[in-house]
Amino acid sequence: MKPGIHPDYHPVVFQDTATGDAFLTRSTITSDKTIEWSDGNTYPLVLVDVSAWSHPFWTGARRIMDTAGQVEKFHRRYGRRK
Repeated sequence: MKPGIHPDYHPVVFQDTATGDAFLTRSTITSDKTIEWSDGNTYPLVLVDVSAWSHPFWTGARRIMDTAGQVEKFHRRYGRRK
């Protein structure tokens, strides 16, 4: 590998803002925020909106959709087929 062309690859903690769960991994992302991890070291902290702990696909939480309302909205917008 050529020296000086690759970004710094370092340990980073990603924290889900919805659930508060966090995990330590390696990344090139930078952050001004830091967190002290269970091993006693301080790592950059990156806050994420969605992770496997809060995503509906992985949690099994389904959104209840008003399908009748969606169909009516479609018919109002585009009209009924004759």
